[in-house]
Amino acid sequence: QVKLVESGGGLVQAGNSLTLTCAASGRTFTDYAMGWFRQAPGKEREFVAAISQMGASTIYADFAKGRFLIWRDNNAKNTVHLKMNDLETDDTAVYSCAAGSIRSALSTYYDYWGQGTQVTVSS
Repeated sequence: QVKLVESGGGLVQAGNSLTLTCAASGRTFTDYAMGWFRQAPGKEREFVAAISQMGASTIYADFAKGRFLIWRDNNAKNTVHLKMNDLETDDTAVYSCAAGSIRSALSTYYDYWGQGTQVTVSS
């Protein structure tokens, strides 16, 4: 079992930045690729970014390319981060991290999910 806890969400004005953190515990962190997904009210959950087990490979949703950055700390901290720059009101959503065997944009490849953290971007 892997436990994932997100933090760093909040209220931010459009154009500003926010960094989310997901702390993992329970199993060997480097066994898992990590992903970030988000879900806005009334919308389907959508992929944001993902990173491979050792951090060598990353993928991003089109809306995240050039604005968001994912990285992980495989040392003692066992964390994955998502820095979001130039935030837009459309980025308002609950952001969740997930752990799975494959770095993928598909949520079905992820076995463990955090509870999520709310990000609200005001105009």
